[in-house]
Amino acid sequence: MDARPPPQEHPVSQPPRKPDTRTLATVMHTAFFLLLGASVARFLLRHPGEPRTPWVIALSIALALLYVLGPALGAAPTARRRLWLGLVVTTWVVLVVLAPSFAWCAVPLFFTALRTLPPRAAIVLVALLTGLVVVAQLKLAKEFDPNLLLAPPAVAALATAVFVHMERQAQAQRALIDDLIRTRRELAATERREGTLAERQRLSMEIHDTLAQNLSSQQMLLQAADRTWDTDPGTARAHVRTATGIAARGLAEARRLVHDLAPAELADGAGLADALRALDAGPDVEVRFHLEGAPAPLPDRVQSALLRIAQGALANVREHSGARTAALTLSFLGDQVVLDIADDGHGFTEPRDDAAERAERGHGLPAMRARVRQLGSTLTIESTPGEGTVLSAAIPLEPTG
Repeated sequence: MDARPPPQEHPVSQPPRKPDTRTLATVMHTAFFLLLGASVARFLLRHPGEPRTPWVIALSIALALLYVLGPALGAAPTARRRLWLGLVVTTWVVLVVLAPSFAWCAVPLFFTALRTLPPRAAIVLVALLTGLVVVAQLKLAKEFDPNLLLAPPAVAALATAVFVHMERQAQAQRALIDDLIRTRRELAATERREGTLAERQRLSMEIHDTLAQNLSSQQMLLQAADRTWDTDPGTARAHVRTATGIAARGLAEARRLVHDLAPAELADGAGLADALRALDAGPDVEVRFHLEGAPAPLPDRVQSALLRIAQGALANVREHSGARTAALTLSFLGDQVVLDIADDGHGFTEPRDDAAERAERGHGLPAMRARVRQLGSTLTIESTPGEGTVLSAAIPLEPTG
């Protein structure tokens, strides 16, 4: 079996909050406390000893404590966070009514509201806070100043526009990341399916060319032994002994499939030529082997493929051709190795197109075609009814030296 591990899907977690977002939150929190501290200092310097001073200080402390609780509730717009925002805004409004100098603390609250509430509700709240800031600034001014009327709405509009733009970019990025994660998972699933189908096809070819053929040979030998047991006991026992040898080879193949070793015929350093020379097509077919050219080292996968092709071809000769002889020729031609299997059977009509090839019955020829295709070559079949069949597999070799 293929020892390579199947494609693995690497877990992908949702991306954490960006450093830019954390930095912006830190800046806004720092700005809030700076504005709150500056407002307290300004009030104490300009209104010392007033009866409302204890209330202003107490509300400032309460507002600071409430604001500190915000990060502990998280950034998600939950019901608890909305309740917290309502308490913060209410405390700030009461504080601004007592001391209008606290109005500019609203700017960080714009950012908090936009992060906590739905867009429409957040914009409404920002507009109300902006209106309160304008009223507070006009109350502090000794005379009417158009800047006090226009500057707070401009600042609020700018802050809102920047935040909405950033949120839209963040949503687009999250959507893109989700698409990438989904695509990666789909690709991983596709790779797993393709790997599974390829492994199933490989195993089906291995079983067809080895175990199934061995079982078929055993069945024919045992049937022949049964027919001649009474009339020719010696021949019957020879058939049984041959079937026993085939069973032993089948057992070795089964173990090889389990342990993913080389083909049993190629084990212990045996060469391809020796393995091909030892093949047979049953008691009724004489198999001859020819070697042409100087043998060259072949990759294991090439040897395995050629051996399986020869086994599959001889199985077809035995079961379908009605041949009396078959010839295996292994030729080393320098840049390629060629395996020819010829028989003197009744032949068949060759498939003329891909559709006909796909319609071929069984696993024999399709399995052979798949094997040579995996090695970058094609399978050639020449057959005429009544004149036998020649099957040829030419495998290109990489140049040595």
